[in-house]
Amino acid sequence: MSNIGLIIEEKAADIGNFLVGRLLPFREKRAVGPFVFIDHMGPSELKDYQNLDVPPHPHIGLSTLTYLLEGSIFHRDSIGSAIEIKPGAVNWMTAGKGVVHSERTPEYLRHSDKRLHGFQIWVGLPKHLEQSEPTFHHIEADEIPVWEEDGIQYKLIAGEAFGRTSAVPVHSKLFFLEIKTKEAKKISIGKDLYGEAAMYVLDGTVTTDGNSYGSKQLMIAKDTKLCEFEMSENGTVYLFGGEPFDEERFIFWNFVNSDKELIEKAKVNWNDQNHEAFPLVPGDENEYVPLPKAILNRK
Repeated sequence: MSNIGLIIEEKAADIGNFLVGRLLPFREKRAVGPFVFIDHMGPSELKDYQNLDVPPHPHIGLSTLTYLLEGSIFHRDSIGSAIEIKPGAVNWMTAGKGVVHSERTPEYLRHSDKRLHGFQIWVGLPKHLEQSEPTFHHIEADEIPVWEEDGIQYKLIAGEAFGRTSAVPVHSKLFFLEIKTKEAKKISIGKDLYGEAAMYVLDGTVTTDGNSYGSKQLMIAKDTKLCEFEMSENGTVYLFGGEPFDEERFIFWNFVNSDKELIEKAKVNWNDQNHEAFPLVPGDENEYVPLPKAILNRK
């Protein structure tokens, strides 16, 4: 019997002048562990006149995780953070009661051809932290645990697994794991995982229970402890998961929370540009992403 309970096909989503592949949420699976939103960006070739420009926009009740495989993004937020993220590093921003940030192509790359490829992820916060003060952490690539066993390379981008802990300061029990192979290998890691688990195939193919799966698919495991599969040569997969929350998490636009009333309050505050609730982003104060009117009127 197959251990795959659901296969989610990556679907295109427009984030302005850039298309991404949306993996979560999905109508049949709103979250995997504490992961409530996963976008696969690219890989995209951007010409010298094309740039990533996501103006200041708000979040509540979640942590954002940005992980790049290629390219560069300059992050600014209302806490005062201003930093460039490059491949292999992690930007981890916890919104808590409210934060605003922008993501743009760095100035020195804006008139050059470039590539952009990576993941944009939202992780729900435990209920007691949903109204916490916002924080930001940048973790360099050399701080992320990387190891090799039997010719298989593992990287624990965030969370804890395999008796290791990433430097990313997560707020719940979770894992975000990269696995790479040069030769075809059988992977059996169920004993090292917990909670719920999903696997995304980036390169190569994965075979399990006699069925093969290629790129642009997110596979949800029925039982994390039975996580066993074969990877092709030159394969790359990502595993997301962890312990789910007891309470449901609601998502409206950029807001995540277990309390719908806090989401309604955030909608009004952003629509009214209440800068006490959502401060301006230093260095990027001149524009913002308006609240969609359909979101304002939807409960």
